[in-house]
Amino acid sequence: MVAMWCRRNLRFVALAALLVLVSSLTLSAQSSRNRGRKYKAPPATSRVEVTVLRGEDGKPIENAAVIWHLVGDKGNMELKTNDEGKSMIDVLPTGSDVLLQIIARGYQTYGQEYKLDKAEMAIEIKLNRPGHQYSIYEEHPQSAAAGKGAAAGKDKPADKPADKPAASGSQTSGQSSPGKQQ
Repeated sequence: MVAMWCRRNLRFVALAALLVLVSSLTLSAQSSRNRGRKYKAPPATSRVEVTVLRGEDGKPIENAAVIWHLVGDKGNMELKTNDEGKSMIDVLPTGSDVLLQIIARGYQTYGQEYKLDKAEMAIEIKLNRPGHQYSIYEEHPQSAAAGKGAAAGKDKPADKPADKPAASGSQTSGQSSPGKQQ
């Protein structure tokens, strides 16, 4: 009986050893094969802090839109300034060219291209109120003195086109004049 028990255990031990050997060989074969893509580290990024201030008194502008456009790529990223007029972004690749655009209600829109060549950058922008709009219905004292001689000269060119045969805009729109064959 003891011999029978030893043979069963010997077979079991041999089978277990064979199973361990086969499984270790298959695991080592699987780990040596490249599966999937090779890992590529993400590019280094720059941390950029933008401060948006009023041009007249230097106070911060809250809730201004800070828009980043990567030059040559599609899309953009838009952030808002906090109550201190600051906005921070840290996902733009170092060495890239970006277009920074700032839009705030009641202020002129700002736009400038920057090269992100440092790991950390700070940009301070001062926005101005929009200028006065030019209107032809208002008096312009600077142009009135300079325009007296020019006003007489402006009347003459206006008379000259009337002396010429009327060139209609139809030729530019693709239609021919009445004297031409189509």
